[in-house]
Amino acid sequence: MENRNVNQWNGNVPQPIRSDGAGAIDAGPRNIIRDIQNPDMLVPPSTDTGLLPNLKFSFSDTSMKLKKGGWSREVTARELPVATTLAGVNMSLTAGGVRELHWHQEAEWSYMLLGSARITAVDQNGKNFIADVGPGDLWYFPPGVPHSIQGLEHCEFLLVFDDGNFSDQNTLSLSNWFAHTPKDVLSANFGVPESAFQDIPSDELYIYQGKVPGSVESQEVQSPYGEVPLTFKHELLKQTPIKTPGGSVRIVDSSNFPVSKTIAAALVEVEPGGMRELHWHPNQDEWQYYLAGQGRMTVFNGEGAARTFDYRAGDVGYVPFANGHYIQNTGNETLWFLEMFKSSRFADVSLNQWLALTPEELVQSNLNVGSEFMESLRKKKSPVVKYPGFSYYPKKQ
Repeated sequence: MENRNVNQWNGNVPQPIRSDGAGAIDAGPRNIIRDIQNPDMLVPPSTDTGLLPNLKFSFSDTSMKLKKGGWSREVTARELPVATTLAGVNMSLTAGGVRELHWHQEAEWSYMLLGSARITAVDQNGKNFIADVGPGDLWYFPPGVPHSIQGLEHCEFLLVFDDGNFSDQNTLSLSNWFAHTPKDVLSANFGVPESAFQDIPSDELYIYQGKVPGSVESQEVQSPYGEVPLTFKHELLKQTPIKTPGGSVRIVDSSNFPVSKTIAAALVEVEPGGMRELHWHPNQDEWQYYLAGQGRMTVFNGEGAARTFDYRAGDVGYVPFANGHYIQNTGNETLWFLEMFKSSRFADVSLNQWLALTPEELVQSNLNVGSEFMESLRKKKSPVVKYPGFSYYPKKQ
C-alpha cells in the first residue's frame, strides 16, 4: 500500500503532499479535524482521476429535529443529491417516547441500533401487528400501512425509505389530520359530540413523551380479521451469516423477509486488515450506512473516473448503479456497515469470481498477467477478503 500522507506539520497536522512529491503544504485557513477524518480526500490515491459526484454525507452535518420524547435527523437527496433511490432518517426515542401514529407514501425499512422499542401496525384488510424490537432487529412497513414506534427504553434506529426525495417531516400523521379536519366532520365520522374533540392537538405531534407501555400481551388488540399474513419484523442478527476469512455478511431481502418488497440489504462485517471485495451491483444503486469502525471506498464509474472517500460511524455512502467499488477497513477495530438497495432482491457481481469463470487465455491476454494471478482466482464468491500480510495502516514519517 503506497504511503500517501507523508507530511506531518507540527507533529500531527496532515498535509496535502503525496509520497511521489505531488502537492504542497496547506498553511492557510482550514478545518484540520475534517482533514484528519478524510485523508483520502486530502491526499487522494494516484489512481483517482476524472469526475465523480460527492458520495458521502454525515448525519452529523444534518439539522436535528428535537421534541419532548426524542429527536430525528435525515439524509435525503437534498443533502446528498446523487442519492435518488433511498433516503435515511436517524431517530431516537426516550423510554415511553412515541413516534406518533402515522403512515407514508413510501415503504419504511428500519434497523435497530440500540435499545428496544414497540412497533404496531394495521393493514388495509384490518389485520393488525404488534411486536417488540431490539438491537439488530429490522422492520418493514409497506407504503400506506399506518404504524407507530414507542421506546421501551432509550433507543435509536435507522429508518430507510424507498425514495431519495423523501422527508420524514412530510408524513401523514394522525394528530395533523385531526387538527385540520372540522370538528363537526370528526363528530359525524366517529358518532360522538364535538365536545369529545375539544382537547385534541392543534398541530402535528410528530414525537411526544408518553408512558412506558406494559407487555405486548397487556396491549394486545384482537382483530376479527386476525394478524397480518406476513410479519413486519425480522431478527437479522439471529440469521446465520456468510463467514469468510475477513469477516461476514448477512443478506436480507424478500427471499427471507417476504414483506420487504422494495428494499434489500446486507449487514457487512470487515475485520481489521480485511476488505469488502471489488464488486458491483447489477440491479440498483447502493445506499450505505456505517455503524462502527472506519473505512475507505473507491468508486470506479467506467468512464476513466475513480474517486476515494473515507467513512466513519454515522456516515452515509452511496454508489451509483453498476459502479465498481470496494470498502476497506482502515482502522484497528471491526468495520460494520449496511448496504441497502431499492430492490426486492440482493445481487452483486464479484470481480474475482467473474475472472475465475472466464477462459484463462482471455483473461491473461486482456490483463497481461501470469499464472500466479490466474491460480489465485476463486470460482466461489467471497464477499469479504483478508490475506496474511495484507492490511491498511497509514505509515507516518
